[in-house]
Amino acid sequence: MASTHAFPFRFGTTSYIIPDEIIPNVEFLKDRVDDIELVLFESDEFSNLPCRDDIGRLSDIADEYGLSYSVHLPLDAYLGHSDRTERLKSVEKCRKIIELTRPLPVSAFVTHAEAGLGVDINLFSEDGVARFSDLFWQSINQLLKTSEASASEFAVETLNYPYVFIWPVVDDLGLSVTLDVGHLELYGFPLEDHLKEYLHRTKVIHIHGVREGKDHNSLDFYPSSAMDSVLAALQASPDPDRVFTMEIFSLDDFNSSSDLMHERRRGL
Repeated sequence: MASTHAFPFRFGTTSYIIPDEIIPNVEFLKDRVDDIELVLFESDEFSNLPCRDDIGRLSDIADEYGLSYSVHLPLDAYLGHSDRTERLKSVEKCRKIIELTRPLPVSAFVTHAEAGLGVDINLFSEDGVARFSDLFWQSINQLLKTSEASASEFAVETLNYPYVFIWPVVDDLGLSVTLDVGHLELYGFPLEDHLKEYLHRTKVIHIHGVREGKDHNSLDFYPSSAMDSVLAALQASPDPDRVFTMEIFSLDDFNSSSDLMHERRRGL
């Protein structure tokens, strides 16, 4: 496989490419990518949080291979939840992950702005959207006060609702953007508009193919014309620290996506 630092951005993927735990995945990927998205979670039934020795090993690998880690904050952290107790629990979940990964070279903390499990923000009234936005602002502000993470390290992701709902918080607090162009494709949001409006604040790109209504597939299933637009925008607004994450979760998808990207590299 081609060596790292082959692109005008930090070429990356997730910590779940081979069917194993985080350390073996990082060992497998260490000379194939520049950045690895650590997908971390903890529940009553299962946890994949690295122990202190694992953090040390991740740090050593990063030092040797020039890796960075984009840390995906927990998916069950609902920072815009209407219930204060749930928000505080979510803030604490995120704070714990930030503290755990602080010794690592973290490129970004990928952050979801969500209101609760299964809650569709698209159904909120205008007042409801404003309330959700304010509650998310409060949660992030609390994280900024209680963790060592800087505002720009929080990269708030485009999800299944219009990003304009949450942009005022991102802009006001000086946060960054995770522009998930796979989500834009899945939910039918205009790619060109998002590149124009948000690329200047984008710290992380997430890209993945959509197949039969399901996302996180090989880039073979991401439209070629959309890929043209993404790569052209990245070339026109270069940032060697920006992370380009192929957000996929299998070896077959990684191999086919990497092959496609290295073919595309010739035009960059």
